[in-house]
Amino acid sequence: MKIAMMTNNYKPFIAGVPISIERLSEGLREAGHEVVVFAPEYKEQAEEQNIVRYRSLIKGIINGVSVPDSMDRKIEKEFKEGNFDLIHVHHPMLIGKTALHLSQKYNVPLCFTYHTRYEQYLHYIKAPFLAGIMPRYVNNYMSQCDMVFAPTPMMQEYLEDIGKSASCVVLPTGLKEESFEPDEEEAGKLREKLISGKKFLFCTVARLAKEKNFDFLFRALSIRKQEQGSDFRLVIVGDGPYKPQLLKLAEELDIREEIFFAGKVSNDQVKNYCKAADLFLFASQSETQGIVLLEAMAAGTPVLAVKASGVCDVVVNGKNGYMTYLSEMEYANKLDSMLEQNRIYMEQGAIETARKYEAGEIAKMAAVYYNTAIQNHRQGNDREMGRNGRWRIAGIKM
Repeated sequence: MKIAMMTNNYKPFIAGVPISIERLSEGLREAGHEVVVFAPEYKEQAEEQNIVRYRSLIKGIINGVSVPDSMDRKIEKEFKEGNFDLIHVHHPMLIGKTALHLSQKYNVPLCFTYHTRYEQYLHYIKAPFLAGIMPRYVNNYMSQCDMVFAPTPMMQEYLEDIGKSASCVVLPTGLKEESFEPDEEEAGKLREKLISGKKFLFCTVARLAKEKNFDFLFRALSIRKQEQGSDFRLVIVGDGPYKPQLLKLAEELDIREEIFFAGKVSNDQVKNYCKAADLFLFASQSETQGIVLLEAMAAGTPVLAVKASGVCDVVVNGKNGYMTYLSEMEYANKLDSMLEQNRIYMEQGAIETARKYEAGEIAKMAAVYYNTAIQNHRQGNDREMGRNGRWRIAGIKM
């Protein structure tokens, strides 16, 4: 089949949505399907086949993101000429509206992935009053789609709670096979370089932004330093607008020496940073799926995270890591206990968990979902649901 992937952001911008789209598209192509990604232009972008770059109103604002012009006539021109079987859109706004228009105008099935808890990002546009409006907007958008994808079972429940009219299935982001193959020699060199004479090395991967909850993580590490001394170093992989505040906070908490900002790191190197670390630390409560948690697990690194959406679906206490409540003291204490125990079992459990998310298997699942959406759309019963409010799809356990 021929699929049009439509998005408001894509590489070279580094974030969870572009990574998810790239991996799914590659998996589908390897399975014999044709995928064309409709994405905005960026200042520095590589020319690639099967990507339609539409105009951006502004290039390179917050952390390199572009403001897309979803009204660009090039989108409809390329879509009409492409003769697509299905649209898979990854945002309900901007390109989401365009995708809905094209779906209705050309009678093409529309699938939508809910990647982001949008109400948790409203501080960027200083519009907290939209917090109550966004769930209603998303629910209305979902009701006009042929199928809705949630990245985790917990997010599936959330979407069904905000709108029972939305028929929703789970489609997580997959992991490439290379994620399971860290370079042991390179990881060893990184550890020797980064640990800087300390006993333990921790790693985290995230965009440096307020919603990633670094303040909590820094305060928890400050407690550990006060109780156990300066025996650790945290390597932060990523960059973003919140870095100046984090530098200041690290100074205030007297942990500047224990924090190393690695900046942007190529995707093929992230696994080596994870492998170099004793533990992967995470405190974000805004994730819909913990992709970076799974990447750390694929490298065999146990996780310590704050209990939240996107985390509960992948972290199993005692098997591949631990979760705590939003308490710096509890987090610091659990960190201590994890360092004291033999972590070989959790390292093996982490890899076992990650294996369930191999990109090839996720792509096969997506193809089944797409075919169901196409068949139901053609038959005119695309809103038919099972007894529990979910799609009846042959071959996939719901």
